Amino acid sequence: MTPLPRRLLAEFLGTALLVTVVVGSGIMAQALSPGQVGLQLLQNSTATVFGLAVLIVTLGPVSGAHFNPVVSLADWWQGRYTGVGLALGEVGAYAVCQILGGIGGAVLANAMFGKAPMAWSTTERAAGHLWLGEVVATAGLLLVIFCLVRSGRTAVAPAAVAAYIGAAYWFTSSTSFANPAVTIGRAFTDTFAGIAPASVPAFIAAQLVGGVIGLLVVHGLFGRPGPAVPEPVVPHQSTVR
Repeated sequence: MTPLPRRLLAEFLGTALLVTVVVGSGIMAQALSPGQVGLQLLQNSTATVFGLAVLIVTLGPVSGAHFNPVVSLADWWQGRYTGVGLALGEVGAYAVCQILGGIGGAVLANAMFGKAPMAWSTTERAAGHLWLGEVVATAGLLLVIFCLVRSGRTAVAPAAVAAYIGAAYWFTSSTSFANPAVTIGRAFTDTFAGIAPASVPAFIAAQLVGGVIGLLVVHGLFGRPGPAVPEPVVPHQSTVR
């Protein structure tokens, strides 16, 4: 079993670097393509796809490459049936490290591009259609991850998860945050990828709802998980307690 401190370090680093990719590529896109929002989104989503895939491949064997409190919660919930996954206390530790990583990643990206290291975003994202977009984005993410897990195809998870997030940038109204830790981190940058702090709670609530819906659909498709089911996103050694 990988010691918990090492897993927490991997989750912190993975989430931090993911937010650095999201925020940094957004800043670069604004600089390279001023006034061309569609092109900026294309540049931002492309960088995110490649960055996320690399991070999952690199850090997955250590911690499972969750980088997302909703995924960690779902891992714990499934582990109640399979005996494999995070303990509830580990979920809390993962979430804290993911959130701190998300904030750190935004600060790092700001600093790299000569911005104020910490600046609250002024981009309001508060509307019903955006919340619906987050429900859909997060439900789809859980569906992709756990369908791969239940069908024994976790080897393709890095490519599949990254591809889904890249697609969801474009087919959801919210541009697919789908991650409470990333959402909180993006509140700390007043740039292309930012979200105003006042908009964060509703986004997180929508993501949690989406996570529940995603798991329900997976259970509807595959039934209750058995003891042989591995863990998301990349299998690693852990024991439910």
